[in-house]
Amino acid sequence: MPTRDTAFLIFADCSMLDFTGPLSAFDAANRVSGKTLYRLTLLSEPGGMIRSSAGACVQTERIGAQRYDTLVVAGGGAPREGLVSGELRDYIVRAAKRSRRIAGVCTGAFVLAAAGVLDGRRATTHWRMAAKLQKMHPQVLVESDRIYSRDGAVWTSAGISAGIDLALALIEDDHGVELAKAVARELVVFHRRPGGQSQFSALQDMDGGSDRIRTALTFARENLHQELTVDILAEVACLSRRQFDRAFSAETGQTPAKAIEQMRAEAARIRIEESSESLEHIARVTGFGDTDRMRRACMRLFGQPPQALRRLARQAQDSDALAVA
Repeated sequence: MPTRDTAFLIFADCSMLDFTGPLSAFDAANRVSGKTLYRLTLLSEPGGMIRSSAGACVQTERIGAQRYDTLVVAGGGAPREGLVSGELRDYIVRAAKRSRRIAGVCTGAFVLAAAGVLDGRRATTHWRMAAKLQKMHPQVLVESDRIYSRDGAVWTSAGISAGIDLALALIEDDHGVELAKAVARELVVFHRRPGGQSQFSALQDMDGGSDRIRTALTFARENLHQELTVDILAEVACLSRRQFDRAFSAETGQTPAKAIEQMRAEAARIRIEESSESLEHIARVTGFGDTDRMRRACMRLFGQPPQALRRLARQAQDSDALAVA
């Protein structure tokens, strides 16, 4: 097996787990396999010591002409504010052409977007930054509700632990599912959260910045079983359809239709996993109407059909019961 040169580009004020998580996954792949599958390098624009948001400093090499099989761009304070130098943009453009693949973790997507790498591509980032990414780079197809996303040779992920999910997916893409599973066991993490799994709970965490959008979201949460068209939500928010669409997307980072689907899917998932209600009944009371629509939503958001979600929940309950016994 060839050794793949894999570099991590980091920035001042970066979140350490954004790069140490995936870095540890590649390092574990080397240890588990007993081979140097990945030759790992830490890069930065200036080189030298880079101070993280936690205060720890990391030694890096300066960006240059070196070619890498994979370049992983972590997030940081400067990238998420759009402070990307011309030299860094040029470097990312060259790397995207010369590397087999390029990835962005968390707000690393802002760097890729600034270099035009994400133009016309699907991409994700931390859900809190998704609306900002879409506003700053409207040519990017931002998917705010994904753990990680792949569009051709370009990969992106949400922040913090999602970088590990991304690394496991990259390892699986290189060396197959068995090694990825072995790495997950070594790291004591789940193998592996599907890329389409939602980053956060729409039922609990989704919020609008204005009172009108919050009112619409609250109404939706309390009336999932009813018809919830955009016109109905706009009326609840006391806005025109056009005003509501624009405000909702700007404040939540996604369309009203996607938000309602996510709320319904999460409400359905709770009932699927915690009750013995029939799937037909759950589909009705959560507003899907039929099991086929509910199944498609679960596949998109959780990567599993309802039957599998229920089975996995039962298996986890049985394991917990055995552990207690």
